Amino acid sequence: MHRVVALVRPVQSTFELGCASEVFGLVRDGVPQHYEFVICAERPGAVRTSAGYSIDVSRDLSALDSADTIIIPGWLPLREPLPSSVRDALLEAHGRGARLVAICSGVYALARTGLLDGRSATTHWARADSFRREFPEVLLQPDRLYVDHGDVATSAGAGAGLDLCLHLVRKDHGALHAALVAQHMAMPSVRDGAAAGRVPGPDPRSSMDAVLRWATESIDQVAGVEDLAARLNVSTRTLARRFDDRLDTSPGAWLLSRRIERARSLLEQTDLPVEAIATRVGLASAVSLRRHFRQQVGTTPAAYRRALSVS
Repeated sequence: MHRVVALVRPVQSTFELGCASEVFGLVRDGVPQHYEFVICAERPGAVRTSAGYSIDVSRDLSALDSADTIIIPGWLPLREPLPSSVRDALLEAHGRGARLVAICSGVYALARTGLLDGRSATTHWARADSFRREFPEVLLQPDRLYVDHGDVATSAGAGAGLDLCLHLVRKDHGALHAALVAQHMAMPSVRDGAAAGRVPGPDPRSSMDAVLRWATESIDQVAGVEDLAARLNVSTRTLARRFDDRLDTSPGAWLLSRRIERARSLLEQTDLPVEAIATRVGLASAVSLRRHFRQQVGTTPAAYRRALSVS
C-alpha cells in the first residue's frame, strides 16, 4: 500500500487539503484502494483552517518517516519561514526516495528546501512575480497546470491540484484506474500539465493549444515533428523554441511521451497485440514500441499487461 502523507499547518487551506484527500484518501465502491492517506503536522493538535474551523491532527512529523508521497497542500501565510524541523524532515524523506508534491502555495515551502533550485516549477499565476523575486533559482512556469519531475512535483492554482493528483494516480497505476477515480469525482480524467494554468483572454498561443490537443487525440496521425510544425505554420526550429519555452521539453520528446501514454491505455483497456498498438500510437513497428516503452516505463508491453492481469 502506497502511503501518502499530507503535511498541514495553520492556516490550512481546506480545498487544497481536500484535493489530496479526495484523490488518495476516499474509499470508493468498485475502485481498488491503492493508497493509505494520513495527515500530520509539526505540532499535533488543533490546526486552524482557511474556512474558520479547526481540524484535529494526531500525528507529528514522524509520520513522514514512512511516507512514499508527501503532499504540502498550500503554505499560508506565504512569507512564513520553513521551520528547520520541517525542512530537515522533508529533505530526509526525499533523500530516501519519497516523492514531494506541492499544491498551489505549497511550492513556497518546497522551494525553501532548495530542492527546486535549477528546476522548473509552477504556482498560481497571480503569485508569479513574488515567487520569482524570492526564488530566482527556480525556473517558474506559471502557465503550466502542473510540473512533475518524478521526485518533486508542483501544481498551479488549487484546482490544478486535482489535475496533479490524478496525474500521479495515472502514473502510479495507469490511465484506467485514474479514469475510474475521476469518474467518481465527475470530472475529466486528463488535463495535460502543459495546459494553461490561467483562464486567458485571446492569446496567440491558443493555436498551439489546439495543435497539442489534436496531436494527443489523433496520435496515430502524427508522423513526426514536421506535422506539428506544419499545423502551426512555423519552422521546426521555431517549434522547438516554443516547446522549450512553454513545456520545458522538445517536440520529439513530447510526442514520444504521448505515444507511450496512449500505448499504456491500450494495453490496459484492450487485447490488441503489440503490433496493432504500435500502429495505433504512430510508431513504425512493435520493435520500436518495445524499445521506447521499456525506456519510459521500465518494462516491456507484454510484462506491463501481465502485471495488470495479476493485480
